[in-house]
Amino acid sequence: MKAKTVPQTNHVPSHKSKEPPHTFLILFGIIVLVAIISYFIPPGEYERTINEDGQSVVVDGTYTSVEPNPPVFFDLFQAIHLGMVEAAMIIFFIFVVGGSFHVFRETKAIEGAFGSMSKQLVGRELFVIPCVMLFFGVAGASVGVFEEMLPFIMIMIPIALKMGFDSVVGAAMVLVGVASGFTAAFMNPFTIGVAQGIAELPLFSGMGVRIVFWIVFMLVSIWYVMRYAKKVRNDHTLSITYEEDKQWDIDMNDNHHHKLTKRQTAVLAVLLTTLVVLAFGVIKFGWYLTEISAVFVIMAVVMGIINGMNVNKIAKSFAEGCQEIVVGALVVGFAYGAVVILENSSTIDTILYSMVNALSEWPSSIAAFGIFIAQSLLNFIVSSGSGQAALSMPIIAPLADLIDVQRQTAVLAFQMGDGISNIFSPTSGLLLAALAMSGISWIKWIKFIWPLIIIHYALGAVFVTIVHLFIWT
Repeated sequence: MKAKTVPQTNHVPSHKSKEPPHTFLILFGIIVLVAIISYFIPPGEYERTINEDGQSVVVDGTYTSVEPNPPVFFDLFQAIHLGMVEAAMIIFFIFVVGGSFHVFRETKAIEGAFGSMSKQLVGRELFVIPCVMLFFGVAGASVGVFEEMLPFIMIMIPIALKMGFDSVVGAAMVLVGVASGFTAAFMNPFTIGVAQGIAELPLFSGMGVRIVFWIVFMLVSIWYVMRYAKKVRNDHTLSITYEEDKQWDIDMNDNHHHKLTKRQTAVLAVLLTTLVVLAFGVIKFGWYLTEISAVFVIMAVVMGIINGMNVNKIAKSFAEGCQEIVVGALVVGFAYGAVVILENSSTIDTILYSMVNALSEWPSSIAAFGIFIAQSLLNFIVSSGSGQAALSMPIIAPLADLIDVQRQTAVLAFQMGDGISNIFSPTSGLLLAALAMSGISWIKWIKFIWPLIIIHYALGAVFVTIVHLFIWT
């Protein structure tokens, strides 16, 4: 099951296809494009204040023009380093994940587990998909996890390949599952909690309606992934990543050669204990990347000892995992580089100001839909859910009052607009990190995901319109 080093291009060249651009090139192109666009956007800023929860929020009605500070040629290249610095916490979290799960893979516990369960799974492989996606969907909807799910990419792709699917299915079970739950969440503290707090609404109010929307969202997403998985299982050549998956050193037909040993059973017990500890820490103590990283390091050390590895061997295995994941980690910094350009040129607030002015002209009957569109566009610039809430809701909430839209509806429009693009936007560093970990190019992922994204946007528009016209009126 041990994966070979992920290729720097995330692609296997062949005489039939042209090598796609490297992820770094795509992201640098976005940096250049954003820099060019910034020359045509008047610079401006809102005043900001610190609310009771310690969040920096904008003050409505304080937008003013400022002196232009357009990026110059050298700024394009400085943005890469500045983006790396700004995203340092996430980047090093990814390195810790890669190193820790390389130690886990060294134990071959997954091969042993599937060898022992191979008879029970025969003919039932498709039913693993809804179980896994619902698990991640609940996690995204309740605890608000997203980037914390990155480690599971390293587990689910080998499992998907073992079951006769492809790496896209393995990645989708995690990414689509958690993103769908995150988008249609019923009590996500990082989106709903922050937005409702700023909008002065009771925390997690409207949960009954959101649970219904979450169920619909999850059912559609699960159906979409299962439909693709069934097609690939019936004919592997139809896989989007048919050539790339050959790089994973996995024998699809060797399950019967592996049986779960006592050591591997103990390793899996450590993995399960780790997940329980993480869930408890996130919910009870508000753990984030630093604490989660520490837990993964402890997990790796304990697993290595159980597997009979000395401390030097554990360290070497950890380093090898970091080497495999280097592209996935660094793409996050490249993605943040585009945001750095917008921040330094003082154009993010101008974009927000323009959106607010446009929304104020929309008729009341469709104003909620306009908020949904505005939040969807804003998420391409501000990919952080809590960050987007802190930036936009202080303005959107009072604006909703003026255009006869309930604040609860405005929060739902923000929630849907913030979440959907997280699994296809080229500025989503976490998505690109996950794809690099998977060995899947962004272009091939888009080929797989774009019909579902259209469905998600359609569902979001329908949900927002329904609550605006018939529920929260």
